[in-house]
Amino acid sequence: MACFHSQNSKRPVFSFFLSILFLFMFLLQTSTTVAKALSPPQPCSGDTGPVVPTTPLVIFLERVQETALKTFGGNNFDQKLYVDLSLKSNLSTTVEAFEKLPRGENGSVAVPDFQEFIENHFGAAGDDLVYAEPADFVPEPEGFLPKVLNPEVRAWALEVNSLWKNLSRKVSDSVLDRPELHTLLPLPGPVVIPGSRFKEVYYWDSYWIIRGLLASKMYETAKSIVTNLVSLIEIYGYVLNGARAYYTNRSQPPLLSAMVRAIYNRTSDLELVKMALPALLKEHQFWNSGLHKVTIQDGEANSHILSRYYAMWNKPRPESSTIDKAHASKLSNDFEKEQFYREVASTAESGCDFSTRWMRNTSDITTLSTTSILPVDLNVFILRMELDIAFLAKVVGDNGTSESFSKASLARKAAINSVFWNEENGQWLDYWTNNGTTCEESHTWQACNQNHNVYASNYAPLWIDLFNSDTSLVEKVRQSLQSSGLVWAAGIATSTIKSGQQWDFPNGWAPLQHMIVEGLVRSGSQEARSLAEDIAVRWIRTNYAAYKETGVMHEKYSVDKCGAFGGGGYYVPQTGFGWSNGVVLAFLEEFGWPQDLKIDCQ
Repeated sequence: MACFHSQNSKRPVFSFFLSILFLFMFLLQTSTTVAKALSPPQPCSGDTGPVVPTTPLVIFLERVQETALKTFGGNNFDQKLYVDLSLKSNLSTTVEAFEKLPRGENGSVAVPDFQEFIENHFGAAGDDLVYAEPADFVPEPEGFLPKVLNPEVRAWALEVNSLWKNLSRKVSDSVLDRPELHTLLPLPGPVVIPGSRFKEVYYWDSYWIIRGLLASKMYETAKSIVTNLVSLIEIYGYVLNGARAYYTNRSQPPLLSAMVRAIYNRTSDLELVKMALPALLKEHQFWNSGLHKVTIQDGEANSHILSRYYAMWNKPRPESSTIDKAHASKLSNDFEKEQFYREVASTAESGCDFSTRWMRNTSDITTLSTTSILPVDLNVFILRMELDIAFLAKVVGDNGTSESFSKASLARKAAINSVFWNEENGQWLDYWTNNGTTCEESHTWQACNQNHNVYASNYAPLWIDLFNSDTSLVEKVRQSLQSSGLVWAAGIATSTIKSGQQWDFPNGWAPLQHMIVEGLVRSGSQEARSLAEDIAVRWIRTNYAAYKETGVMHEKYSVDKCGAFGGGGYYVPQTGFGWSNGVVLAFLEEFGWPQDLKIDCQ
């Protein structure tokens, strides 16, 4: 929002009239600013951003999805199911049969007719991703979680370890033979999926899945995931949100370099590094050019380059098409709808879909403005990428690249401190670049453009050694975290705002727990480690209690009560679950569990 600065005057009368004039202008400007803040961002001349073409199959499956909603109604309706279907025969034959279905006035089809059509023309969603026995799975790996001494906790950890078998898949030969019949994309090796409705590999989920696989000594499976993600960069220039044709228009939080480095730290696999490094350089370019790149000029006239989310899409997301259209129906014209669709897709690129963090009006999802936000965590992930590339390039003897990325990491650290850091709050705060336009190439930093709402992502820089090695900074941030309102009985809440969105209070998510805890541990501060262990124990307990109650691991948890899994959002809470499994195993590997410490909720 606009900032206003007054100056003192030595002439009282003039000062009085100046004050009245200033107040009038302030109120006028403020009313305009508020109105703009509550409306979608307006590009200079229409929505001119890039749009990646989709496939004829995806376009058709969106029509099937819409007909299914009219036919079955909205109760427990999962839009994604219909765009994950694979054809039994060519598209033209299937479209012809679809057009012949008798329809009611609202476009619905009689349930028996529609069910028969689906059965005759499609394979089940997910059938083209088949089970793959992981070659390196062991029911009890040698040296598994040596610090877990409690027999009850160890037995449960072995059950979590066994879940890797349940989530292991490979792309079926049918996809390789006839890719035009599938929205699933071909991949060269086995994958580990998150679980439930998420029947394909996902980008940022894979980092925490890999952390768990490393705790389970499943190094080959971890390397296969990396190989698959590298193959996507080689084809598309970036890692897709997920390995589906309808995800080609966006990426997700960039953590591939962190996966490669985590595996290398365990295996010293030089060939993996050599294979991945060219792809990592290409990915870095993707996030630091075009519309992802933003320049901010600080108060000392120093220019800083930072990154934002910006999806290459301005239509309803195919996997959520009917929901996106329902929200957009509240908007007045096609231009606003296209901009809303881009904001929705950009929020999905963030991985945190959805949250008040991305909204100008925290109660209205149509005010999503993700492309107008420089996110703390995205820039932390890219800083991590720069540090990782510097390290990995040095490993393979490319000293020139290593030095270049070391310099880039220092520049981004300075940018993070200059643009995001808030000394009074003891946090890094997201930065809003404007009040409704996306056309500026450069922006002048203003303190009032920081988002002062409290989100767990505000503490993401702790994850990076360039920050957690500063003892006085860590202490200030630790105190801020403890008084932030985010730390609850069962872990760290995603925000302090209860909005009904799944990336808000009371939900807690495994990735955020892990980044903050690991950053506190790496700081070397005993007080920080004590807080980290306390948070980890709370998180492990709630995962255990929910597992014992339901028999499954959950996608997210409600941190205000031990043993409660999360809710909210636009789909039924999912189970499985890749990153929850991975973070529990990583925490148990780091902290262990004493024999006499009870695991039940207390």
